[in-house]
Amino acid sequence: MKKLLNWFDNNIFTIFSFFFLAFIPLYPKIPLFELITGYIVRVRLEDIFLLIAFLVFLIQLVRKKATIKTIIFWPMVIYIVIGFLSSLSAIFLIKTVPLEKIHVLKLFLHWLRRVEYFSIFYIFYNGIKNFKVARKMLIFSAFILIAVAIYGYGQKYLYWPVYSTMNREFSKGMKLYLTEHARVPSTFGGHYDLAAFTVIFLTLFISFYFLLSKKLLRWLYLGVFILIYWLLILTASRASFIAYLVTITVLLIILSFKKGVWWSLSRWFVLISLSMFVMIFFGDLSDRFAQLLKMPEIREKYQLDKLLRPFKPAPVKFVTLSKDIQLVMDVTDERPVPQKPQQGGNTANLPADVYEDIPDSYEEASKSATMAGFLTATVSAELAPVARTFSENAYKYGLSTAIRLDTLWPRAIAGFKKNILLGSGYSTLTKETVGQFTEAESTDNDYLRTLGETGLLGFISFFGIIFIILFNVIKFLRKELDPFLLAFIAGFISFSIGLLINALYIDVFEASKVAFIFWALTGILLASLYKDKYIKNAK
Repeated sequence: MKKLLNWFDNNIFTIFSFFFLAFIPLYPKIPLFELITGYIVRVRLEDIFLLIAFLVFLIQLVRKKATIKTIIFWPMVIYIVIGFLSSLSAIFLIKTVPLEKIHVLKLFLHWLRRVEYFSIFYIFYNGIKNFKVARKMLIFSAFILIAVAIYGYGQKYLYWPVYSTMNREFSKGMKLYLTEHARVPSTFGGHYDLAAFTVIFLTLFISFYFLLSKKLLRWLYLGVFILIYWLLILTASRASFIAYLVTITVLLIILSFKKGVWWSLSRWFVLISLSMFVMIFFGDLSDRFAQLLKMPEIREKYQLDKLLRPFKPAPVKFVTLSKDIQLVMDVTDERPVPQKPQQGGNTANLPADVYEDIPDSYEEASKSATMAGFLTATVSAELAPVARTFSENAYKYGLSTAIRLDTLWPRAIAGFKKNILLGSGYSTLTKETVGQFTEAESTDNDYLRTLGETGLLGFISFFGIIFIILFNVIKFLRKELDPFLLAFIAGFISFSIGLLINALYIDVFEASKVAFIFWALTGILLASLYKDKYIKNAK
């Protein structure tokens, strides 16, 4: 028993690491409860487990059985301090956050989320004793990705349930089903999050396929690569697809220094050609590029995926108001009324990426009646639809891009101007007035969001962490390393650049599952490079 307890004590972070590597991608975004009434960010199981792991980490740190000595410890501390100062500035200096409980709580909730994202790095860093453990985790991750892909396929073709965080009502744990044009989120609560996640592992797994010598592992990674590539197509995320093309290009440029220019160029050409062929002729992603490039007629003419439709008919009620919604429902909330798509609706004047003419809102209209020929009175009331209007950018670039150009990005720039050094504070960029309580935060551009919320100091300190990581990891490319580790380093550098590109269009480093996985993989890699004596001494 004593030996078992000693083993558990010595390997607690390795156990945590394997658990989080599986749990975070696989468990859907089903909430437990809400910290702030009516707010879209809710507490989930992963938050509870991470809190437990972090408390264990602090205990082990006191016992000197864990370490914080890493190349990014102080850069992380600097960013956290700047974020805290930004929060104080927002409350007391520029007063973009009212000194009221609900607003202050929301502000510091977002600050604590950044601490939470960083905390998983130390769990994984301390969980890696040497690269043998890291190798096992990276092999284990392939089977996790298979499960993520299968569930995504089930949502698309078999109407498996979807748990979304795309709006306040859905984020309560409502069980949904995908409609024809809906994009696949798998277990990620949103298709953009899933797309960014696939970019990480597509790059990593193809790197393993190119460099490993064991056939079984190579074919495992190639098979999973194919599975999750189609998952990327099903997300219909243009930004992530472009990021994927860039990561593959960067990866093969890196490998050209080890394998030669012709070796890399030939594989780049084959991989990019096949990727483009599948994207153009199959799935909804090509529709979105066709809309952007104003070539929908070409897409329609050469569409080859007529058979790639759901394998079973859609359920009668594609929105199911099951008991799941009661998980975190406030007693004052009203249940949303499910609407079936209107057949034959007027879609002639809609933007290219809008498929249904759904009213913007409803106004109460009085219904009058004449009694006894001379008295007119209101006898009842009904809801009258208010037509939705679209901006010039919506017709020119599509609704998705127009929201960014018309609203989200200008507000982030305005937040930055309020305090160039510290920004306007977390959770302030979507508000129209200082006292407004917004139910969600999004800028859909991580650079503008960081500038708007935490200013130049926050921008430099946060992206400085990523720069320091990449700068130090690149140095190891000059050493003679195990092929598995070389593939990991090359893949990590490439997908990090891919995420930085993705950050131009989504808040990728604030997307919880993506952020957790990025910092987890960072912990695995840095521990492998700086804790393994063989690697440090390799020449």
